[in-house]
This record gives sequence, C-alpha cells and structure tokens, in this order.
Amino acid sequence: MAFVGADLEKVKALIRSSLKSDISLLNYTNESILSHPGKMVRPTLAILIARAISGGNETEDTIRFAAASELLHNATLLHDDVADNSSTRRGQPTVMSLLGGRASVLLGDYWLVKAMDNILDSSSFAEEVIRLYAKTLSDLAEGELLQLQKASGGDTTEEDYYRIIYSKTASLFEATAISAAISVGASSSCREKVGEYSRLLGIAFQIKDDIMDYTADASIGKPVGHDLLEQKITLPLLGALKNCPSKDAEIRQKVVCISGHPEGLAEIVNFVKENDGVGYAEARLQEFIDRAVDQISDTPDCQSKDSLIWIAKYMANRKM
Repeated sequence: MAFVGADLEKVKALIRSSLKSDISLLNYTNESILSHPGKMVRPTLAILIARAISGGNETEDTIRFAAASELLHNATLLHDDVADNSSTRRGQPTVMSLLGGRASVLLGDYWLVKAMDNILDSSSFAEEVIRLYAKTLSDLAEGELLQLQKASGGDTTEEDYYRIIYSKTASLFEATAISAAISVGASSSCREKVGEYSRLLGIAFQIKDDIMDYTADASIGKPVGHDLLEQKITLPLLGALKNCPSKDAEIRQKVVCISGHPEGLAEIVNFVKENDGVGYAEARLQEFIDRAVDQISDTPDCQSKDSLIWIAKYMANRKM
C-alpha cells in the first residue's frame, strides 16, 4: 500500500496536531499511543475509496475524515480497555493499566472530541458527516450493551452475533467509506455501494478476528480463548453448535460459567475444533468477502480499485 503512503503521513500529521495540548501528561500519553499506530485500516480505506471514485483526486476533506475515523476508532479502544479490564493492546500496556480507568475514559473522550473537530473543519460537508459518525457512536454503544446482555445469558444467536459485530466494527467501516465518498462529491448510488462494500468488509474483518481466537497463538498477541474468557459466543462456536445441536445447552452453560470454571476453556475450544466451527466461520467469511468485492465491480479499473479488492481478499488470510 506504498502508493497511499504520502496521504497516510498527512493523516498521521493531522491526528498528531489535533491532539496537541499544553498539558504534559496528555501530550506524553498521546505520543505513547501514536508511537504504536496499529494497522491504519480505516484511513487507508478512506483514501483508496476517495481515489477510486474521483480518478485519483482526494481532497483536504478526505484527509480530515480519514483522521476522524482513526481518532474515533482509538477513542473506542480506550473506552473498551476499561470495559474489558485490558492490561495490554498492540503488545503494549494500556492507558487503563498505567493510569487507571478514569484517565483512559477521559483520554478516549478527548480523542472523540478531536475526531468531531476535524469533521467540523470540513469545507462543505460537516453536518452530513457528523450525522454519520453520530449514528456510528450510537451503534457502538448498542453493540456493546447487547454483547454484555447476551454474555450474561449465554443465548447469543447468529442473528445477534451479526448485529453485534455490525454495531461494534462494521458501522465505523461504513461511515469511513461513505464520508470518503462524500469528500469527493460522489453520487448517492456510489455512496451506497462503497458503504455496503465497507460494511461487508468490516463484518469480514471481525469474523476473521473471532476465528483467530480459536486458531492464533500467544506469539502474535492474541492467545486462544480470550473471547471465551469474556463469555463471548462468536461465529466459530455458533457454527460448532449448529453442527452438533445436542450439546448446545451444555456448552452454552460452560461459557456462562467460564469465569468460575476456567478449566472449561480447553473443552470448549476442542468442541469447536472437533465440530468444524472454524470451517463454518471461514465459509461465512468468504461469503462476505465475495459480496464486498461484488459491490465495487462497476468501479472503473484503477490501482485504488485493485487495492480495495486486495484488502477484501487479504481478510481471509491475515494472521494479525
């Protein structure tokens, strides 16, 4: 993705300047986070979509909205670390573990406000894009609360699962794509297509994460069974339950009681593997990838379109 590198550097510079403060603790903490920026998937997606639609001519608003997507994403991570009591992220100690939950929530709020500031700096589209991101924030809150509700009851269905991962992950992908399309004056039909591409991509992204909870190893920072320890019933387990319905009630009860009986973790992981839960999830993952690629099939051929297709296909094979 080297050919978008210059624009990604603009996004990073804008994020850094947006977060500047005369409070030294705030600056130091922000710089610590910025030194481990993660994959920058959402800004990359925004730049590629704007270029693919416009023939290669992204705008200043494209950069602003791309920066807003990453600021908002990191704001949610800072809040999630408190909700999940997470001690590490991206291989580094979390703000929550170093400074406490109060500081992490306040810092998340700060990043969120800076995301909104960048949108409000738009030349023409501030109100429209603010509404997009307001919906995303509502989706995120609803998704988190639905997941908490389902975790306590152990009754997550596949329909519940898709709603949760749309709300928590895919909604922001969707808003990122539509705001990028808006930034280059795309038609409503074009916005709809790239929004759907990104929604499907976001769902695929999360399914792959959930597959890795059963297949990854600790060396890449995601130990097997982490989601289960938080009582999350995700697609691989749902697939295994579908393939072996006679064990449904028993396995669900083990998930609900996992905090008191962590020895049940290995049994649940083995159940998923023995009943091809991972294979089931991988098949659904490929369906979402194929549907995402289909959404941009009418986009004129260009390097940015090729990259968007590559990103979708990469979802099936990524290791982190």
